[in-house]
Amino acid sequence: MNALAPLGMVSETPSSSPIAPAADAAKDYFVTRDGVQFAGTHLLLDLWGASNLTDPGSIDAALRAAAEAAGATILHGHFHHFSPNGGVSGVLVLAESHISIHTWPERDFAAVDIFMCGACNPYLSLPVLKAAFRPAQVQLAEQRRGLVV
Repeated sequence: MNALAPLGMVSETPSSSPIAPAADAAKDYFVTRDGVQFAGTHLLLDLWGASNLTDPGSIDAALRAAAEAAGATILHGHFHHFSPNGGVSGVLVLAESHISIHTWPERDFAAVDIFMCGACNPYLSLPVLKAAFRPAQVQLAEQRRGLVV
């Protein structure tokens, strides 16, 4: 982990949500919704007219709050700041998948991916992210990953 520190910000703080006990190891985390079975929901968010796009610590905190609002378990985070005034790329690895972000502060733009399986609800992350980045416009797309056919 220490080798990653010079490259950017590494977050070591796991979420307060406990990891499922070993007895649940055989549990199938696929989702069934509207009569369709799939691996998980992948939300793609484009945040236009956004702010707070240059501080890795603030972005880390916003993504953590979004993950916890959705009921996810945070395993690891890594955020890289490209220059003192540049963008940030980062990811939270979740027991239920991931949340990632790439920011372009020079365009007031951020691209966010939220992929979650199991009982998590990625839509509960949206108000947290809107409050943190205050975008003027949000473009949202949903993809159901791993459709069982």
